[in-house]
Amino acid sequence: MKNELIKIKSILPLQKPPLVHCIINDITLETVANTILYLGGKPIMSSDTREFSSLFESTDALLLNMGRLNESHEQSLSQASSLADMTKKPTVVDLVGYGITNERTKLGITMAHNHPTVIKGNTSEIRRFVGLPSLAKGIDGTSSDQHDQALKDLIFSLKQITTDYADTVFVATGKKDVIVQNDKHLILNNSVDELNKFVGTGDMVGAMITTLLGVGKDPWVASQFAISYLNIAAEKALLLTNGGMENFRREVLNQIDLLCNDPQWVFNIKYS
Repeated sequence: MKNELIKIKSILPLQKPPLVHCIINDITLETVANTILYLGGKPIMSSDTREFSSLFESTDALLLNMGRLNESHEQSLSQASSLADMTKKPTVVDLVGYGITNERTKLGITMAHNHPTVIKGNTSEIRRFVGLPSLAKGIDGTSSDQHDQALKDLIFSLKQITTDYADTVFVATGKKDVIVQNDKHLILNNSVDELNKFVGTGDMVGAMITTLLGVGKDPWVASQFAISYLNIAAEKALLLTNGGMENFRREVLNQIDLLCNDPQWVFNIKYS
C-alpha cells in the first residue's frame, strides 16, 4: 500500500483547476459545487441539453447523478452519458436509488453501458446493480448489506462482470467502502456513523472523484482518495464539534477545505 499512499499524498494541491460539469439532483447542488471548489476545481451545474455541445468542448470531466429523478433530468442524464461515451469524457455515474423503480434501473443500465470511468453508489445500490438481493429501501443503504460475507459476495459479483466493464472502476460506499477494478479490489475502513445523517455525502464522494479525473488522475487512485478524504475529514469534524448535526455538516465541509494542509492525513487511511 506504500505506493498507493504516495500517489494519494501527491494529489493535492491540484496543479490546475479542472472544469467539472455536474448533472445532479437539486437537493445537493450547493454542497457538491462547494466540495469541488474546496478541492481546487471549478463546477458548472447544467442540465440544459441545449448547452451540452458547447460545454463538452470546454469541460474536463462529467458527474452524472440520478438523484431526484424526473423526466427532464432523465433525458439530460441519458444524452450527456451518450455524448461522454462518444467524446471519451472522463465520467462518474452515481446510481442513486438504482433498483427501487423501473425508471431508475433502466436509466442506470443505459448510462453504465456507455462506458463511464467510475460507477458508484452505496453498497445496496451496487448490490442491486450486479443482481444481488438487498433489503434496503429508498436511496439509503442497509447494514445487512455490510457484513463480511455480503461484501465478499459483492466483490465476487463485481469481478464477474468486469469483462463487460473492463475500463470501469466500481465504488460501493458504506460502513466499509469497496473499490473494484477488473480482478483487484480494496476495502477501506474509515467511517463515522454521522455521515449517514445528512444529505449529500455520497454526492460529495462522486464530486471529488470527478474533480480528480478532470486533471487526469487514475480512477483507481482517485476513488481511494475521495472515499478516504471525506471519511477522514468527517473523523476530524466529529472531534471538533460539540453536538448538533448542522454543526457537524458545516465542519465536514470546513475539513474538505483544510485537510490538505495536513501532509500526514494519508497515514490515517485504514485498509481492511
